[in-house]
Amino acid sequence: MGAPENDEAPGGHQITGGHLVARALRAEGVDAIFTLCGGHIIDIYEGCLDEGIRIIDVRHEQTAAHAADAYARLTGVPGVAVVTAGPGTTDAVTGVANAFRAQVPMLVIGGQAARRQYHQGGLQELDHVSLMKPITKFATAVLDTERIPELVSMAFREAFNGRPGPVFLEIPRDVLDAGVDERDVVFPQRYRTTGRAHGDPVLVQEAADVLSRAKRPVVLAGSQVWHARASDVLAELAEAVQAPTYLNGAARGSFPRDFELTFNRSRRPALADADAVLVVGTPFDFRLGYGRRIGPKASVIQVDLDASELGHNRDVDVAIAGDAKAVMGQLVAASDRRASTSPWLTALRATEAARLEADRPFLTSDAVPIHPLRLAREIDDFLLDDSYFIGDGGDVVTISASAITPRRPGHWLDPGPLGTLGVGTPFAIATKTVMPRADVVCLFGDGAFGCTGFDYDTLIRFGLPVVGVVGNNAAWNQIRFGQIARYGKGERGDAANLLDPTRYDRVVEALGGYGELVTEPDGIRPALDRARESGLPALVNVMIDPDVYSSGTQNQTMYS
Repeated sequence: MGAPENDEAPGGHQITGGHLVARALRAEGVDAIFTLCGGHIIDIYEGCLDEGIRIIDVRHEQTAAHAADAYARLTGVPGVAVVTAGPGTTDAVTGVANAFRAQVPMLVIGGQAARRQYHQGGLQELDHVSLMKPITKFATAVLDTERIPELVSMAFREAFNGRPGPVFLEIPRDVLDAGVDERDVVFPQRYRTTGRAHGDPVLVQEAADVLSRAKRPVVLAGSQVWHARASDVLAELAEAVQAPTYLNGAARGSFPRDFELTFNRSRRPALADADAVLVVGTPFDFRLGYGRRIGPKASVIQVDLDASELGHNRDVDVAIAGDAKAVMGQLVAASDRRASTSPWLTALRATEAARLEADRPFLTSDAVPIHPLRLAREIDDFLLDDSYFIGDGGDVVTISASAITPRRPGHWLDPGPLGTLGVGTPFAIATKTVMPRADVVCLFGDGAFGCTGFDYDTLIRFGLPVVGVVGNNAAWNQIRFGQIARYGKGERGDAANLLDPTRYDRVVEALGGYGELVTEPDGIRPALDRARESGLPALVNVMIDPDVYSSGTQNQTMYS
């Protein structure tokens, strides 16, 4: 027999597991991964380099997981964190749990000891799959190199199955490093639907009739509105039913600032007095008092992608399972406004105006230490029309939420219902990775900054300029208030909730960024301007009043 006509060996081209991972990620549209290196996962890096996938290496795996979460929120493409075995995977757990509660599709790939070393005590060997199962949509080990693309596509499909969420794959080192004949590998191409789930037409019409008859309707829109990229349809719906609309979570920024049906400060009385409430894409969790903040006489319509959320924690009159954009479009088409809502809108606008006037002395306060609302107002004035705002903190972010308004859909990022501190720097890394030219402003509590603030090193290494602001009250104030209320001032009231007024600005300067301390209110805006103009990852450390608390903290609504 003669030699083969081509240069390839008769067995075909050999490809390793890490390259198969990278090719599967590229097929999903992933163009960057977030990682901290480890010997179990290095072949994935080589595959990513060959596939043109950027490798963003961070200083802690929690940062990698949070960054993957934000990547998914911003792009609609699942974010990917690649972490090593043992502590690499356990360090990522908080980020995975946060994405699980926030309904964010992302993939975490964890390393593992070689199969031949299972149950022998291999380096960093741990049962990661059992650890991840309660906080993921899907978690499994990949035991055959040839099946890597199949299981990656399966994981992505599960990430979007019903309510989106994170998924996890554990891949042993020898599975990643092994070479297999490429002809023996199946590369799935069309493995999940891109369609939208519409609501039952009968239920949609019933809901539309309720809203059309209502004299005091309210629309409350949550994160699924942004995930469905449905801001335009939400505006159409608000206008069709002439309802005041309140935005929750990632839905913030869905409307222009001058949209006449956007309301903010009157949410609690509106929900209590409404005769019909449409809740779209947000659960009846602690943020809604488990549904109890909606008046008992209101007709409640709930729309959610996950049928298990419908009627969860309180009864609803019309429960519609479906995609937020699809169902709201159906409601717009079915709406037939019959009752005037003008008196209702006028009353709520008066409430909004009165509450703004009550806040105005604090928004313009010249007090020292600086009032948190003065800081929030300065940040809001500082935002550009296309700025991305990230909130990472407890009470300082809660206080600021009424004063800081993103200008565009998807330009507000916060942890979501798990209330995780430490998302700020990772979310900033992801935002600048996705959109290098974007203006990014992040407000930290001083406690939150301590969680992942050292990853400013990553921002600096990759040349990702952002403007960070620490509201520094030298305390974990959201906890401190309740502790003092229970045990009184002094040793018991202050136990474990006080910090030092640390010069976090100098920490960032030492890493190679720009830092500045602000102690006077009239110094806030000039410092913010200098931070942006520096062209560096920057941190403005603002000393704020430790004895000012949000109304939610004072009422302890997060626990009631």
